[in-house]
Amino acid sequence: MRFTFRTAGESHGKGLVSLVEGVPAGLELVAERDIDPELRRRQGGYGRGGRMAIEEDRAEIVAGVRLGETIGAPIALLVWNKDWENWQTAMAAEPREASDRELRRVHLPRPGHADLVGVLKYRRDDARDILERASARETAARVAAGAVAKRLLAELGVSIGSHVVRLGAVEARRPEEWPDDLNAASDASPLRTLDPEAEERMIDAVDAAQEDGDTLGGVFEVVATGLPAGLGSYVSWDRKLDGRLAGALMSIHAMKGVEIGLGFEAARRRGSRVHDEIEHDPEGPVERTGGYRRLRNNAGGLEGGITTGEPVVCRVAMKPLSTLMKPLKSVDLRTKERADAIRERSDVAALAAAGVVGEAMVAITLADAVLEKFGGDSVAELLRNVEGYRDDLARRGLELREASSEDPYESGVG
Repeated sequence: MRFTFRTAGESHGKGLVSLVEGVPAGLELVAERDIDPELRRRQGGYGRGGRMAIEEDRAEIVAGVRLGETIGAPIALLVWNKDWENWQTAMAAEPREASDRELRRVHLPRPGHADLVGVLKYRRDDARDILERASARETAARVAAGAVAKRLLAELGVSIGSHVVRLGAVEARRPEEWPDDLNAASDASPLRTLDPEAEERMIDAVDAAQEDGDTLGGVFEVVATGLPAGLGSYVSWDRKLDGRLAGALMSIHAMKGVEIGLGFEAARRRGSRVHDEIEHDPEGPVERTGGYRRLRNNAGGLEGGITTGEPVVCRVAMKPLSTLMKPLKSVDLRTKERADAIRERSDVAALAAAGVVGEAMVAITLADAVLEKFGGDSVAELLRNVEGYRDDLARRGLELREASSEDPYESGVG
């Protein structure tokens, strides 16, 4: 069994669709409780644009759930676009006779966006056909699917959170210890950072960029805790969990880099300062680690493409958004003459929201890895399989403790 999803819909179309498959039967799932709060989190953050003032994202479950529980069938989720009311002519599915202005055609592609390459690839003469689907509005559907994955992982005691560690040139200090509830701590900040001093400078940076008609990118970090050792595999390239996480995170709009653990910093250090020493720890969470623990977590919870039982830590670099209020130069697709790129409604900085989308993609990838290893057509069966694996890890951890207390000559060792 695998956890998969697909999305459909355009930025200013009727709505966004998310089709989620692989969810076992018997999972309690209520949109208002489990999905809508995640959609609201995605809409927040200092530096967001006017679109977020229009939309009030909520998910409508139209298939796959009955009486508050999944039934093992594909789950279909709908997030309606309120702004559709203003775009019914331009985004109509049926043929329409109307002016270019009424149809909101786009002939001035934005540098850094999919506008031009999409026009060339799909042989279109109106970049509206491209930018509507290439828009980051699509991530609302991802967050809805990710909320289902989070709900499933919660049954296993796995939690996923994120925080912003850099916005533009402003870097936030990481806390020495993670908050018990990472999202509760980061959501309290308008920029979802854990460093109050950096938050003030980030706000100033957003205000300055907005005044200049510019945009800002940055870096966010996603942390997943409660995972057992053994998810993923080294046996084939496409089963390595670190590669799958990196691909999922890089698929998010405007992302340009992914690090796991130390990431690029590891390339600047000697091995003795990179690799995590191991010790036997039978008093720790043996059901998750098999009785071992790392003295550091520079590996970011993954070794050889497999989870170690330590927190999985991913950092993602987001470029500044492509739509500028003071546009860069482009080319008119009709005349081939130089002109300013189009100005679509956009954000100055969307990093706080990007972290929420990152959580969703990590949750989806981890839910897939969980189902890959443990299977189960129902939640009860899945939990039984997970419990058996945890019992085995714990038993092996305790056996090691007993063996280590024996005299090696008496036990025949040495």
